[in-house]
Amino acid sequence: MGLAVVRDLRERRAPASAEELANLEVDVLAGFVLARASAGVTDETVRGEVRQLEQVRGWFGRPL
Repeated sequence: MGLAVVRDLRERRAPASAEELANLEVDVLAGFVLARASAGVTDETVRGEVRQLEQVRGWFGRPL
């Protein structure tokens, strides 16, 4: 058995822009909120969890 050359099949893309990262973060957070709400978690709990995520994001100073 010999060695074979392996290459990445994914398309090479430029790094995401700040706007694309912000849009992704909003989409992920919205999905998180919808998933927690559909699981029966109370609004107050979801608000508290989102608040904690926002504090972590603020601490990092950039999108999560």
